[in-house]
Amino acid sequence: MDNASASSFQRPIPTGRGNDSHHVFLSFRGPDTRRKFTDHLFHGLANAGTIPISVFKDDKSIPIGEEFASQIFGAISRSKISIPIISKNYATSKWCLWELVRMMDRRKSTSHIVLPIFYEVKPSDVRYLKGEFGDAYHLSKKDYGEKDIHEFEQALRDVSYLQVWDSEKIASGREGELVEKVVDTVLGELRNYFQLDVTEEVVGIDDQVKKIKNWAGSPATHARMIGIYGMGGIGKTTLAKAIYNELSKDFVNCGYIPDIRDTVHRNGIHFVQNQPIKDILPNECEVSNVDRGISLIKSRFQCKKVLILLDDIDGGKKGGEQLHALARKCDWFMAGSIIIVTTRYEDVLDQAKFEVVKKYPMNELDGVHSVLLFNKHAFRMNCSLRDFEDTSCEIISTMGGLPLALVVVGSYLFGKTNPKVWIDTLKQLKEQPHEDVQGSLMISYEALKPGHKEIFLDIACFFIGKKIKFEMYMWDDCGFYASQGIEELKLRCLIKIGDDAELKMHDQLRDLGRSIVAQGQPPERRSRLWVYEEAFRVLTEKKNERRLLFLGKNLSTHSCPS
Repeated sequence: MDNASASSFQRPIPTGRGNDSHHVFLSFRGPDTRRKFTDHLFHGLANAGTIPISVFKDDKSIPIGEEFASQIFGAISRSKISIPIISKNYATSKWCLWELVRMMDRRKSTSHIVLPIFYEVKPSDVRYLKGEFGDAYHLSKKDYGEKDIHEFEQALRDVSYLQVWDSEKIASGREGELVEKVVDTVLGELRNYFQLDVTEEVVGIDDQVKKIKNWAGSPATHARMIGIYGMGGIGKTTLAKAIYNELSKDFVNCGYIPDIRDTVHRNGIHFVQNQPIKDILPNECEVSNVDRGISLIKSRFQCKKVLILLDDIDGGKKGGEQLHALARKCDWFMAGSIIIVTTRYEDVLDQAKFEVVKKYPMNELDGVHSVLLFNKHAFRMNCSLRDFEDTSCEIISTMGGLPLALVVVGSYLFGKTNPKVWIDTLKQLKEQPHEDVQGSLMISYEALKPGHKEIFLDIACFFIGKKIKFEMYMWDDCGFYASQGIEELKLRCLIKIGDDAELKMHDQLRDLGRSIVAQGQPPERRSRLWVYEEAFRVLTEKKNERRLLFLGKNLSTHSCPS
């Protein structure tokens, strides 16, 4: 068995062979490199960390025979990359040469990648079968069949013309550096297989991804941060994942931390710190407190060019603590590193100590992309069915370009062929937002201070499109600290101030605020009334006494003559 790389699947953790798929197949001549270069390369690949690479390597456990051939050739077929380590005596092994023939055949017919390493052998000696490599081959050639000889020599010629690593020319023969270069290349080739999941139905982000990629690709003398902010359901995470996938092709060390706000709430900041540590420093022990995590990240990541996506950083003080524990300053990371942050709260990015922050606000989809996204989920195609076209347009108009709403409602309606169901859905959406969308938007609302909640509800019920000047006096008079409240609502992307100082709010947020006020109660039991007929009826209805909270003030109304 020492005559070939009688390969069987190995990982740092034991696993069965069976029909496992593998990332890398190592082909090598046992006596030449098993305990030296091949062993170093195997452990370098297995411990790469950012991507869990599975490696098919000799453990001398398969007896030569039919099962051996079946498992070896099957392993090559199920691997994405083959690395033949061609040493002086590689061609003296019939099994090594059969492996090489199989690799080159797979390369011609599929996307299989062959990355040859010429270990203390010149590619020209392999191509023309000369030198020590050629002498060793010719001595063994007498044991090979005529058909095999033709295939072996063709495979050796073909592999010598590939882009190769020559161990004598890479880093002046230093094997450690050669191993690093091979591992980096393998990680780069495998990156596409480990990209973050981005729905195929996504629309309207190509230009944004291209713009941010161009910015990130420009030369940099320091680490940089990309901040993507906007209200819940607007598509921040989708955009961030798409950017991450595009940029990850140029990074060896990558990390993704999802749902930071919720994870920190459940498990603490140190739990979140362990994710990039595990991704990029797999041999490090987990940290048990925030200070230890900060110390490890800023000391060990300084010498690594990293790409890290921090998804859903909280707002206010909590968000600042989260960001400071994960990526406080540029000098925590090697120059060229990129940190992507998504958050509902613009103020977190403004307060960051990271000197280089590129901010990108997420806006609603335009009409064309709204229709396209809805149709992709409601009809599983780019256009709507003729019988549902008018109703679809009305439903889409209630969404205000909010991707989450379009996806949730479109998915709900998929396969429903009864027009009455669509009409009922339209009626329901006009009365209140879809419950799944509402749950997402409620997160930002519930994080507000009591007085700021009142301001939000007032705007939702009464002041959309109104100039802000006079309402500020009223909120201050109510003790709601109006300036602070308006700034908070803006930073949380719950409202916008137009060019003419008018208050603007997304339709879904408006409907959310009104549903919070209504809570299924009849008009006479609500704190705010925004429909004229309902307000008139409640205020003029004959009752002994009624208390109505209107615009944040308690007003006593007594029975009025009819």
